[in-house]
Amino acid sequence: MPVNAVRLPANGANREALSQGQSALGECVSRTVRRYLADIGDADCGEGLHALVIREVEGPLLREVLAFHDGNQSRAAAALGINRATLRKKLTSLGLL
Repeated sequence: MPVNAVRLPANGANREALSQGQSALGECVSRTVRRYLADIGDADCGEGLHALVIREVEGPLLREVLAFHDGNQSRAAAALGINRATLRKKLTSLGLL
C-alpha cells in the first residue's frame, strides 16, 4: 500500500473490496461511479464519464490538499506530484486562485 493511502475499517459493503486490496479511496470512487451509472441507466452522460469524474474530483482534491498544507502551493504541488506552475494553472482555471 502506498505511504499516503488510508484504509478504513472494513464493514458491510466495504469488507469485500478492502479484502481484495482496494484502498478506501478506490472503494469510494467505485461505489460512487456504480451509483451514478445506476441512476442514469442507459442515458448518455454527455461529456463522457471520464471527463465528468475528473471535473467533479479535481477541484475538491486541489482545495483539500492546499488547505492541508496551509495554502503553501509548493508543498501542495509536491504532495500532488505536479509542478507548482501546473498547480497554479489548475487553480486559476477552476477559479480557486
